Amino acid sequence: MKILTPEAMRAVDRAAIEDIGIPSLVLMENAAIGVVDALAERFPEARSVTVLCGPGNNGGDGLAAARHLAVRGYLVRTFLVGEREPGGDAGVQLTICRNQGLEIRRVSEEGGGRRLIEAARDSDLVVDALFGTGLSRPLEGQVAELVEMINRLPVPRLAVDLPSGLNGGSNEIPGPHLEAELTVTFAAPKLAHVLPPAAQFVGEVVVADLGIPPELVERAAGDLFLLQASELARLLMPRPADGHKGDFGHVLLFAGGPGRAGAAILAARGAVRGGAGLVTVAVPAPILTAVDVGSVESMTLPLEVGEAGLAPAAADQLLQAAIGKDVLALGPGLGLEPSTVEVIRRVCGETSLPLVVDADGLNAFAGEAEALAGRGAPTMLTPHPGELARLLGLGTAEVLADRLGTVRRAAAAARALTVLKGHLSLVADSVGRTWVNPTGNPGMATGGSGDVLTGLLAALVAQSYEPPVAAQLAVYLHGLAGDLAVESSGMTALAAADLVGHLGAAFDRLSRA
Repeated sequence: MKILTPEAMRAVDRAAIEDIGIPSLVLMENAAIGVVDALAERFPEARSVTVLCGPGNNGGDGLAAARHLAVRGYLVRTFLVGEREPGGDAGVQLTICRNQGLEIRRVSEEGGGRRLIEAARDSDLVVDALFGTGLSRPLEGQVAELVEMINRLPVPRLAVDLPSGLNGGSNEIPGPHLEAELTVTFAAPKLAHVLPPAAQFVGEVVVADLGIPPELVERAAGDLFLLQASELARLLMPRPADGHKGDFGHVLLFAGGPGRAGAAILAARGAVRGGAGLVTVAVPAPILTAVDVGSVESMTLPLEVGEAGLAPAAADQLLQAAIGKDVLALGPGLGLEPSTVEVIRRVCGETSLPLVVDADGLNAFAGEAEALAGRGAPTMLTPHPGELARLLGLGTAEVLADRLGTVRRAAAAARALTVLKGHLSLVADSVGRTWVNPTGNPGMATGGSGDVLTGLLAALVAQSYEPPVAAQLAVYLHGLAGDLAVESSGMTALAAADLVGHLGAAFDRLSRA
């Protein structure tokens, strides 16, 4: 699903009105019905509603919603905020409300703000239709005070399009804003609905249908997308009845080191559970037995070691082992001894296989993302914020402050599909297209979680999924496995092995979406 800026959404509205011929008043009516339907489903016990309406089209949506709520038997108290009378379609809705017999109270009147707060306190729900995604300045004065008072009331809040005070085109917090339990937006989500910190205050997001043809949204400007189960499910390739292990790819995994055998084991098990037909794990010889025991479904290859780290000959072993394989994944637990770094860099530069680079594989190129750009085969990077910071020569705080910008910067510099792991993982390609993953939970913030993702992604590439599709499926399934695991283990006790154990259920759940 495309994520739009407010400007792109206005262009979609114009095309629907001017090119298709849908009257703007019809779009407003559809928006209001979407709000009321979502309200009834999410808050089935609510019978009294206070609706706050601004002077623009967002207020018009609120006025239309108030009408429909009244028709459905709700006790509705409606307030207009602002000095001027709404015009245009919002003015039409105001006239209809008055003709219908609804009382419209004005906050600008003496004692209006007090009456609004009293009504909101006595209601089952507050509907915020003050300002939508078009607001580009911080709230101030009486409106800011009212919003902050409403936030303090023990009453749930529904925002129409976007909680008032947020900016639809930014994930930043401009100033005072409403905090919503449910936000009903229209046609497509906007940036503030998806990325924190703004997204922390929108609650559950429902995208209501305005009756706009989908192709208008698809053609809209923008290169940011939200991953959806229904779309990803169509990308899953069924396994033929007569398939055998040779049909599903062979993953070569280069991972592990003394005291870090677990990273290799988890990545190998992620690759096996990800559906790879065969998995070979190349590890330093001293940890071979541990990896053999820890991942019985995969094969192992011992790599020659030196006094500290891998011997230079390990690169020749790896390049020889890569012959006939379908993908090479490297990095988890390798360490950063100088000789190991030399092996990593040589293998990355000389292999002709699709390459998944994680953890110490990324750290071996600290400050040199461009060194990965010359490869002739697809490259996929899977950093967490600290690894991305080192790759770009930044501080971790800089990455966290601009996750979208930095992941795109890394993808462009390395000419590599780049997955920035974390809450709402991002997948960016080298031309800037970026996908936001909605699955996952804080319980996954545990050692080894990223190693499982490395193996899963490699397995999907080995099965001939194109890298962008493989990465989208991998992050979604990885997060979904975490969400399913929480149901049995809880967040605090969640371990990376639980993700491996729930990948099968995640594939099954997605296939039925």
